[in-house]
Amino acid sequence: MSEQRIKDIEDEYLAPVYAKLPLVIVRGQGALIWDVNGKEYIDCQGAYGVAVLGHCHPKVVEAIRRQAGILISCHGSIYNDVRANLLSKLKEITLPGLDTFYLCSTGAETVEIAIKLARKKTGKPGVIAFNNSFHGKTFGALSATWNKKYREPFMPLVPEFSFARYGSIEEVEKLVGEKTAAIIVEPVQGEGGVNVPPSGETPKSFLQELRELCDRRGLILIFDEVQSGFGRTGKMWASEHWNVIPDIMCSAKGIGGGFPMGITFARREVMSCFGVGDHTSTFGGNPLACAATLAAIETLQEENLVEKAARDGEYFKQKLEGLRGKFRIVREVRGIGLMLGVEMRFEVKDIIFKGLDHGVLFHYAGRNVLRFLPPITIARDQIDKVIAVLDLLLQQEEKVRLKTGAA
Repeated sequence: MSEQRIKDIEDEYLAPVYAKLPLVIVRGQGALIWDVNGKEYIDCQGAYGVAVLGHCHPKVVEAIRRQAGILISCHGSIYNDVRANLLSKLKEITLPGLDTFYLCSTGAETVEIAIKLARKKTGKPGVIAFNNSFHGKTFGALSATWNKKYREPFMPLVPEFSFARYGSIEEVEKLVGEKTAAIIVEPVQGEGGVNVPPSGETPKSFLQELRELCDRRGLILIFDEVQSGFGRTGKMWASEHWNVIPDIMCSAKGIGGGFPMGITFARREVMSCFGVGDHTSTFGGNPLACAATLAAIETLQEENLVEKAARDGEYFKQKLEGLRGKFRIVREVRGIGLMLGVEMRFEVKDIIFKGLDHGVLFHYAGRNVLRFLPPITIARDQIDKVIAVLDLLLQQEEKVRLKTGAA
């Protein structure tokens, strides 16, 4: 099928909810993807953070192929060997105390479950989230998402959600009331601009301040690690950088090795408030997804990819800092591991489109931030090429802006 025919069919029949790039991708391997014409690109979008292990990792592919020939579907009302194997494996990678799991299919679903757990456990409806947060687009997750462009068309949303400034424990404390059940936070904000928690308003980190506040006021602390988790930041879970353990943790995107999988981790005393029928999913914990996730976890461990993300993330960040020192139009570089952001003094849309001409798929987080979520299997020479392309595009952009006085 021709490139144009593929585009025409999607434009005609697919719900018009995606901002499309002029790109038709048909194959991927590692950190590389190829379009319908055979052109190769280095993927810094990583399927919106899903391709943590790279595209089509051989071990994950083999696990899916093998399981597809044995058993694809098995509802949660029936026991399954592959599901049991995965649950045992999750015990190896979970944070201390988060020893019960709910299996589903998407990140937004893990957040919905977390909100329901917090409400049922406490008997209270209130949830505090943060400015620039993103937790998903289903109704509960959307209610915890800050950006008005996502929220306003669907008002009224779920009631009793409020927002504090990310990093301000004082604002959070002012919002806590008799109806407050939980605080939900991304340890590193993704969609909001790749924002790392500040040091806090005391000598402790902001996440530590939140933990202490929740303990003091009897609140549930929820960490949304859908994007930041599963090795991406150079730790298995981003919250480990600050030595803070939540009561509930949400994970999805890369944990399935590219296959749809969401997992809500919780303390046993929290998860035990759920009873039969409180929340179920037809596809949650199906054998195919469990096999893929089991292979993904084993791959992350066997190939020491968490450590690689730490090393290569620091290398990548230093290279980006070099560009910040070189160009006036680069405002700030931030992030941890291979979850990085570069804030510009201009809108980055043109950089993303021009990057395609040079064989690099860039990503964004808001109008003026380039977000980098490459596979953590990315090679150093591929990072160097990304930097070289971005250097060239920034040279061109700054030259134009200096001429027009916009720099």
